[in-house]
Order: sequence, then C-alpha cells, then structure tokens
Amino acid sequence: MKENIFIKDIMTVIKAFIQRNPVLAYFILTVAISWGGVLLVIGGPSGILGIKEQFETLLPIVILVLLAGPSVAGVLLTGLVDGRAGLNKFRLRLFRWRVGARWYAVALLTTPLLMMAIYLALSHLSLEFLPGIFTADDKVSHLLMGLATGLMAGIFEELGWTGFAIPRLRQRYSVLTTGLIVGFLWAIWHILPALWLGFASGTINGTLSLISYLLDPFLFLVAFRMLMVWVYDRTGSLLVGMLMHVSLTGSARIFAPLGIVGVPLLIFDITWAAVMWAVVAVVALVNRGKDSNKLRNE
Repeated sequence: MKENIFIKDIMTVIKAFIQRNPVLAYFILTVAISWGGVLLVIGGPSGILGIKEQFETLLPIVILVLLAGPSVAGVLLTGLVDGRAGLNKFRLRLFRWRVGARWYAVALLTTPLLMMAIYLALSHLSLEFLPGIFTADDKVSHLLMGLATGLMAGIFEELGWTGFAIPRLRQRYSVLTTGLIVGFLWAIWHILPALWLGFASGTINGTLSLISYLLDPFLFLVAFRMLMVWVYDRTGSLLVGMLMHVSLTGSARIFAPLGIVGVPLLIFDITWAAVMWAVVAVVALVNRGKDSNKLRNE
C-alpha cells in the first residue's frame, strides 16, 4: 500500500514538472531515449570509440534508436501535456499542406542551392571540397542513400523539435530566440552520435579532427534552425518543417565531400555558418516587428 502511494506521489511530481517545464522535459526525455539507446547498441560509454569492423553493421541500428528519441518524446509529451485535443492539433499541423508554393521552394531549395554554391566556390581553393556526388564511385547509390537518410531524419526528428518544442517556446519567445534555443539543444543532441560516427568510421584520428566533429553541430545547425522556426511560424505546417529538415540532411549527405574532417570540415562549417547567419539577419530585418501570433494561440 505504501509503495503504491509512493509511486503515485512520484508520478504526480513528474507530471507537475512536465507541465511546468514541457520543453526541458522533452529535451531530457529525448536525450535519455536517444543517447541511452545508442549507448546500449554500441556497448556503453567505452563503445563511443567504436570498432571500425562493426561500423556498417551497427550504423542502421544506431540511426533507428537515435531517431526514436525526438519522435517518441514529441508524441508522448503532446498527449501527456495537451491530451486528445493536443494530439488532434498535432495531426492537423502534420497534414497542413496548403501553404503556398513559395514556402515549399524555401524549404526544399535553400539548402541544396547554398550548399552546392559553397562547396563549388571552396573547390577552387582545394579539390578536397568537391561535392561527394561528383566523386562517388556509385553516384546512384550515393544519391539514394542521401535521400533515404534525409527522409528518416526529417520525418522522425521533427515530430519532436517542430511538433512539440517550437510551438511551446513560441508562446513565450520570439522567432529568433526560439530558433536559438532549439538550435543549441538540437546541436547538443547530435554530439554523442557524431562522436561515435567519427571514431567508428575512422575519420577522427587526432585532436583537430575531434574538434571539427565537436564544433560541427553548432556551426552547421543553429542558424539553420532559426530559419526553420521562421518558416514554421509563417506556415504552421509541421509537414513543411519536415521537408526543410529532409532537404538539409539529404543535401549534407549528398554534397559533402567524402571523408571531410579536420581543417576542411571547419572551413566549410565556418563558411556555412557565416552564410546562414547573414540570411538570418536579412530575414530578421525584412520581418522586423512582424512576428506571427498564430503559434502563440495554438
């Protein structure tokens, strides 16, 4: 009897914490599921260093358990915090597709156009920056793998980041602040799998390559997330947010030079970040004082 009362008290405390801090609860649950699952698959913290021979075998499983974090946390907490009404709104945002062709163009074309332009410009300095799709032996497989990876990441990650976290932060913060918060959380979430990927694939082989892998999520993702929040704020469409993420991840897998790490990776990331922050600045100036109130009322 006392045990049942104790469990009920714990559940009441947890529920109260989630209600007061839904985004923090989402991030904690996402990291617990994703990182916990990855560590179980790779054999604990010591497995972060990886075994190259096991890399190809473990990679699909690592991706699946990693993506379970934001998707499961997003849907589960939507139900816990907002109940059936919240899940219905979630479904409506997921299938909201009538948003205007220009938003699809922004979501799908921004990344590949800018990324290809940056890599081609940098390739004049060094052939190390030639896009991977140009140098891959099997271009069809390379393209299909990039598209498949993009679809998986875009669909499952955005069930949480755009499906749950962003609407709640927008009730309190501006588009830019919301994007900055989610962008940093998103980057932090990528650190553990990025380290395992680098060590297990053999691309991390020194201090500089390690630093490039640690900085990459922050330089590559934060400013872009701010653009994603702006697009979602204007469309209210989770589907368009997913497509924008698909475009980012797919383009990164398709265009990134094969085995890029160390100085070349840092040069690209810094260039990409500079371009993205410039785009964010332009968007902020053009839309100054025009923050949508739509998401505040959802």
